[in-house]
Amino acid sequence: MLKKSKRLMLVVSLFMVFALIFTAAAQAEVKNVILLIGDGLGMGQIDMTRYLAGDKDHELELMKLPETGIMMTSSTEGVTDSAAAGTAMATGHKVYNGAIAMNKNGAELDSALDFAQVRNKATGVISTNMVTDATPASFIASVEDRGMGGEIAKQAIANNVDVMLGGGREDFMEEEAGEDLIAKAKENGYQYVSDKTQLEKVVPLNGKLLGLFNESYMNYINDRDDLGSNEPTMEAMTKKAIDVLSEDEDGFFLMAEGARIDHAAHAADVPGVVAETLDFDASVKVAMDFAKKNGDTLVIVTADHETLGFSATEPIKKEALMNIGVSPEYMAGQMTEKENGKGYTVESVKSVFEEYADISLTDAEVAKFNELILDEEGNIKYSYLVGYEIGSIIANEYQAGVVNTEIRANSSTGGHTLNSVPVFAYGEGAENFNGMMQNTEFSDLLFDSMRP
Repeated sequence: MLKKSKRLMLVVSLFMVFALIFTAAAQAEVKNVILLIGDGLGMGQIDMTRYLAGDKDHELELMKLPETGIMMTSSTEGVTDSAAAGTAMATGHKVYNGAIAMNKNGAELDSALDFAQVRNKATGVISTNMVTDATPASFIASVEDRGMGGEIAKQAIANNVDVMLGGGREDFMEEEAGEDLIAKAKENGYQYVSDKTQLEKVVPLNGKLLGLFNESYMNYINDRDDLGSNEPTMEAMTKKAIDVLSEDEDGFFLMAEGARIDHAAHAADVPGVVAETLDFDASVKVAMDFAKKNGDTLVIVTADHETLGFSATEPIKKEALMNIGVSPEYMAGQMTEKENGKGYTVESVKSVFEEYADISLTDAEVAKFNELILDEEGNIKYSYLVGYEIGSIIANEYQAGVVNTEIRANSSTGGHTLNSVPVFAYGEGAENFNGMMQNTEFSDLLFDSMRP
């Protein structure tokens, strides 16, 4: 039989063990989840950005997160688009390209944002594209095709997503949605803002905020000065979203997308990728600053897929590329159409390349360019597609490592690849994101992070 003193010591020891277990369990609960997705952001884009913005050993903020993994990105069709990629990450199900949180049988798939709402957490999405576009849509709606922007906007308001910031105002208008969703949002208690000045003045009131800063995509960072844009950066949107969402005592789930990294990559726009990635990286720092101050926050940084096979090649002409201050799409807008509409005048093409990219084209090169920018009916393609060809000429001239224009033209996704993407994580449970994973396994970990 134990003596009284030994029994007391045993009781105290057991109490301490249970106290430690209880404390560990309490510490393990994640109150806030901040998921940052760089659309099209593979290691090539990261390495290109850190090298061109710094030097060969420069590190971006996202590279400083302590836990790292690798994620495979396929859809049911093979190389994914952003809709299927976003759906796999948001819901844990692989689907066909174009599907938004819906399988081939038309069944709606619950997302991690839906699960956060069940846990009584505040929720938000940010995108430098439209907030109704593929990646954010996968978290806030379920539709059979990513092009159903008006329906996605209706579902987002109906689903009571607390914070939505980005482009896509047209999808909230009556012509697209069948009703004025901005007016409806205001009736439902949302603060509504339409430029960066208004966003700066927002103070958390009832936790509802809708910010739509462009009719369509938000403008490229590199074009904003030339266009006189008053749009906020992703960094500013992320900071404001966290300020508003963190008022909820049950915590929050925020998905923030650096969407135009992908668009710039499609166009082989190296300086554009650098500028958009740096804005995304500044948003990572905002998230990390909050997480370090609040020990109950998990930060995850990753991509939905990689675009155009970027690589920081040895002969890349860094200075020449970084001297380019506007996007290829902007350059396309400065060219003059021929009278017959079958391409651009030789003089305007040469002038634009010389002024903005310091490249002198021959008549034969202009003729080839004019062939590439016409559609099957012989009409000039949309300006962003013209930008694809402008960017490819520049990338080739300055020896940047990207998929060439012929391969991109034969791609059903416009240049997405099956390259795996990195995953960086910080906070409680971040170590679970180490190792190799499928995008559906990534989703499982995302759901698990919010379970008690």
